[in-house]
Amino acid sequence: MTKKETLQLFEEKKVRTVWDDKEEKWYFSIVDVCGVLTDQPDTERARNYWKVLKHRLVKEGNQTVTNCNRLKLCASDGKLRLTDVADTEQLFRIIQSIPSPKAEPFKVWMAQVASTRLDQMQDPEQSIDQAVIDYKRLGYSDAWINQRIKSIEIRKELTDEWERTGVQQGLQYATLTDIITREWSGMTTKQYKNFKGLKKESLRDNMTNMEIALNMLAEASATELSKQRKPNGFHQQKQVAKDGGSVAK
Repeated sequence: MTKKETLQLFEEKKVRTVWDDKEEKWYFSIVDVCGVLTDQPDTERARNYWKVLKHRLVKEGNQTVTNCNRLKLCASDGKLRLTDVADTEQLFRIIQSIPSPKAEPFKVWMAQVASTRLDQMQDPEQSIDQAVIDYKRLGYSDAWINQRIKSIEIRKELTDEWERTGVQQGLQYATLTDIITREWSGMTTKQYKNFKGLKKESLRDNMTNMEIALNMLAEASATELSKQRKPNGFHQQKQVAKDGGSVAK
């Protein structure tokens, strides 16, 4: 089962979501949804709102709350923390208990998110088109967006190569990424985020054009070296990552 965390935008506000490849459905952070619907000023107050609402719903015997999952999502401090999540059907029911003028528009938005994902599975180009729309909405320049989209393609080629050679998703992917990043930038991914003052924000979405170009060169080089050397598994890929990253120094 592959679960991929993604940030979605509803009225310029971020909602953490997770796509489950096996079940082919979205899970939404309930805290984020509460924050959006009730205009909470920060995550802590949104969390408190959900805590009170959850307690009330449990007392009322609401089975939807009882059946909610908990997944590790990136918190505001950049760390992965267990968070209550709900699929589309569960969230529809929870929203009924939240008095908000945004409830109906949010339901429409949720349905669009679900529909768009299924369309993208049939036509990958739609996923790229949506990314361009989202980046423009966030104020990025066309030149930066074009470069960022290319970097996503190069990253996908690299992770496909890692998967082909037996590297496991999760910690092994993160370790190889750290090696590549450290070779060309002198910092691990975490150190780089700290250097830029980032917490839960994406490092790559906060890179300059030059940084993206160097990272692309490093990852593309790692992919080509892997194809040439045909490493077997994570430990052999570590040297490939180091050599690929050093190309962009």
